[in-house]
Amino acid sequence: MKILVLNCGSSSIKYQLIDMSLQSEVIAKGLIERIGLEMGEFTHRAKDKEKYYKQLPIPNHEAGIHLLLQTLTDAQLGVIKDVSEIGACGHRVAHGGEYFKQSMVIEEKEMDEIAKLCAIAPLHNPGSLMGLRVMKNVLPNVKHVGVFDTSFHQSMPPKSFLYGIDYKYYTDMKVRRYGFHGTSHKYVAPKAATMVGMDWKDKKIIVCHLGNGASICAVENGKSVDTSMGFTPVEGLIMGTRCGDLDLGALLHIAEAEKLDYKGMNDFANKRSGLQGISGGKSDMRDIRAGKDSGDERCQLAFDMFAYRVKKYIGAYIAAMNGVDIIAMTGGIGENAWFMREAILENMEFLGIELDKNANEKFAGSDGIISTANSKVKLLSVTTNEELVIAQDTYHLVK
Repeated sequence: MKILVLNCGSSSIKYQLIDMSLQSEVIAKGLIERIGLEMGEFTHRAKDKEKYYKQLPIPNHEAGIHLLLQTLTDAQLGVIKDVSEIGACGHRVAHGGEYFKQSMVIEEKEMDEIAKLCAIAPLHNPGSLMGLRVMKNVLPNVKHVGVFDTSFHQSMPPKSFLYGIDYKYYTDMKVRRYGFHGTSHKYVAPKAATMVGMDWKDKKIIVCHLGNGASICAVENGKSVDTSMGFTPVEGLIMGTRCGDLDLGALLHIAEAEKLDYKGMNDFANKRSGLQGISGGKSDMRDIRAGKDSGDERCQLAFDMFAYRVKKYIGAYIAAMNGVDIIAMTGGIGENAWFMREAILENMEFLGIELDKNANEKFAGSDGIISTANSKVKLLSVTTNEELVIAQDTYHLVK
């Protein structure tokens, strides 16, 4: 069975076509980036064929999905003759609330529930919902499975997931910390442990998923015990366009001064803040670094603030777990931006964290140990594969 996996992020679409009958072999994969910006980027790799790359405007997620389907069936670039060869579709969905506690086959009722959660995950759930709707129209006779970022974090204890507000808002409205990037954290933690000959079920691991959206997860004995994102994906680290942790008093002050309604405050926190707001328009770390290197003080500030916030959360989770055995860097920034990893992990020797700068630069975009031989804590660059987890869950449910 061939399963198409869609991972629609806030400004990107990752996809993989996986043949589950061939030991989960990826026969095609691709990445569509910079959706909604002036010029998008499209990278496609098919088995036994050369990589294809093109820059072109990609105004929204729907246009991106049509682009990838055309490419998969293209006579020169594709690997299938017709979309009917796709046996099932697995969809990454950011927010499952308390309704989706595990992966699930998606029908109209489930679509409605996902739509209800768009208000609290405005950068992700709309993209996932668009992917579901487009694919269900194109492939109405196959099953579509939703795999939810929030599921892995269901193991968090109440002291981690509850907020310091009236308890009725949890019982009546389910306002709590849900956490996101769970599929990635669930994949990376055991993989990292295996890379250094450890069993993740009896170790303390901090996974830093750093990309346009970013979160950190404390994994103790194989379970998520805390994570930086909260009720929505806006809490925690500074991100591409999201502010991360922000004093509610400051938000209310700005809202009153700017006369912002609910939508205005949502746009402010999710779409006009973060690296973009600090730097003055740049939300991509590659652009931030280029600006920093050319002497742009705002880009330098954005770079430093991002690194500092990650470092601070790592310290907090070391305290919460009373130690750490492994720190794994993953995601678009975590895997590739060795310069950001260096900024985050330097000057932490008192915690037994020693970065090998040569290894760190060597393992940009690949798996590898980036700590020194004397480091008490293992530092790793780990390539994530959320798509494989999604494909496995999809296959088991459809089968």
